[in-house]
Amino acid sequence: MSEVPQPHQALIQFAGALAVALKGRDAYTRFHSDRVMQLSLDLAVAMGLSGDELTLLETASALHDIGKIGIPDEVLLKAERLGEDEFAIMRAHSERGAQIVQALHMEGTDVVARAILHHHECFDGTGYPHGLKGDEIPLMSRIITLADNYDAMATRRVYHEPRTHVEIMDVMLSETGHKHDPELFEVFVRQIETSPHKVG
Repeated sequence: MSEVPQPHQALIQFAGALAVALKGRDAYTRFHSDRVMQLSLDLAVAMGLSGDELTLLETASALHDIGKIGIPDEVLLKAERLGEDEFAIMRAHSERGAQIVQALHMEGTDVVARAILHHHECFDGTGYPHGLKGDEIPLMSRIITLADNYDAMATRRVYHEPRTHVEIMDVMLSETGHKHDPELFEVFVRQIETSPHKVG
């Protein structure tokens, strides 16, 4: 973004340093986070967010997986599907990420940390870590969830091949009302069709 509000300049600088650290730990997660940031900003602009809200969303979406920096290698870098116990360890990344950001004690870190903490909540209350539902889930978290899911399905992972845009949208539609906010998804459907970040 071309101009960062003065109170958040230090936060943006620290976020950049954390992103570099994450890349050294797990390059896939860093580049995934960059794409999630772009998709989140596209959606937020389409919704009419601006100013501080965009700056804080940019930071939260770029760092939504920063908690993975504390996940053991044998779980984070495992080249096959995780077992139940391993998945429980991986799920802790949202809480770890919120703790890392909260420890910065800067203006805006409360908002960013809360967005990170809840980006795996589901709209129907079946997500984690706190089982929030509907509007209980911060708006930034609901935006990040949509962007995160889209990019996760668009890229190759050890447990699935990349999906086409049409395939991804079919899955996301089927999950709307369960995982995704229906009103946000309607905006996402319109926005992604003209987005430079739409997959082939």
